[in-house]
Amino acid sequence: MVTVAGVDDLVLRVDGDRPLSVADVEAVSRLCDRAEDGFGGGVLVAYVSGVPLPGWTRTLDVGLLSKWERAVRRLERLGVTTVAVATGDCGGVALDLLLAADVRIAVPGARLALPVDGDATWPGMALYRLARQGAGAGVRRAALLGTPIGAHLALAAGLVDVVVDDPAGVLAEVAAEAAAVAGTEVAIRRQLMFDAAQQSFEEALGAHLAACDRALRRGAAS
Repeated sequence: MVTVAGVDDLVLRVDGDRPLSVADVEAVSRLCDRAEDGFGGGVLVAYVSGVPLPGWTRTLDVGLLSKWERAVRRLERLGVTTVAVATGDCGGVALDLLLAADVRIAVPGARLALPVDGDATWPGMALYRLARQGAGAGVRRAALLGTPIGAHLALAAGLVDVVVDDPAGVLAEVAAEAAAVAGTEVAIRRQLMFDAAQQSFEEALGAHLAACDRALRRGAAS
């Protein structure tokens, strides 16, 4: 279950034990609406934990999954910096949102796990993000066999940025850094990084030059 916490803050609390529901899609969409309406920068924080229990796919259908993936993708492209804090085992919706965040903090003992449905791991977009973002035998075992990825292995694989006992200090540091940059510009840089993984130099050059031109114009206008 995904819940929105706070009135003035951009905060999600994610219980990955619960199966995906329409309410989860709506919660993420509401927070994205809030982030896009009056938040020109800043930080969105998602506290994620939990792995789906057996039988979790019984209430799912492709229509709901499609809506969820669109909501996660929208969050992934917001004009704010997104931070996820992982505690305990993280799978299902918790893993989806963790892998969509810009900055990922893991508490010692946290584990990333692709949930198993029937006789195989779940083939959702978390599998895609694991393959795109991580590297190493641990990631392959997680994708193919459902073997959890411990916090320090996730750090070595590039799936989390830091492992700390108390995330508050890292959150404060990220918030201070995010306050110095414009949200729209964060979204542009993030998209350039996304595209870099699948574009040649020649294909990417035009978009990067356009972004440079935009930066020069912004500097001249300030």
